[in-house]
This record gives sequence, structure tokens and C-alpha cells, in this order.
Amino acid sequence: MAKTFKDMVTEARENVPGISSKEAREKMNANPETLVIDVQDAADAGACGLIPSSVNISLGMLPIRADLGVPERLRDERLSDRNRPILVTCGAGGQASLGAYLLKQMGFQDVAYIDGGTTAWKDAGFDVE
Repeated sequence: MAKTFKDMVTEARENVPGISSKEAREKMNANPETLVIDVQDAADAGACGLIPSSVNISLGMLPIRADLGVPERLRDERLSDRNRPILVTCGAGGQASLGAYLLKQMGFQDVAYIDGGTTAWKDAGFDVE
């Protein structure tokens, strides 16, 4: 049976942890190596602001950028360490959970999504760019 976006988000959330904006900020402060990835398409990224120091890698490009088996020019070096802490975000959290689940399936050990995405981050009173 075909899955809907909602079905895929539910499956992702059953398999990767979601953390609050407060927990995400604490993790980022405790470990400066934490990589925050905003998986919105470039045209949409920043519509609600971007978490400072986050990088934009669209959900569609994420598996290519994280794949160690593709030519080096297609990869993102920041995704070469499967043990690096990674937090995934988007506007509201749905795409973020899919991105985090994708990374987990690719062997990343310390990956979570920010529940509610950058909107929740902003609503918590944290800075955006």
C-alpha cells in the first residue's frame, strides 16, 4: 500500500528521537561539533529564519551529500563522520524527522530532529538568522 507523507513522518518519528528546541540548544552548546542541518529546499530555507550555524542541505540532496560511495565532489565533508552529533531541522519538523531517519539508515549514530523545527526554535525565544 502506498504511504502518505504523514505515514512516512510517523514511521520516521518511531525510529529516531525528536528533541525540544531547549534540548537542541543545550546539545549544541555542550558540543560545538554538533552539526545542525536544515533540510528545506533552498528556496524555502530561511522563510521562518535559520538556526545560527545551521547548514542548508535539502532533503532531496541529503542522501547524496552523506553517501561516502559517491564521487567526492558530490559529498559534503561535514557528513563524513558517522559518529558526529547531528540535529536535523526544517520549518515545522516533518521533513526534519524524515531527514534524521534517512541519516540513521545510512549509519549515523547520534542523530535527532528538532521537534517543531525552526518554528519551535523561534517560538522558544531562540535567535534565528
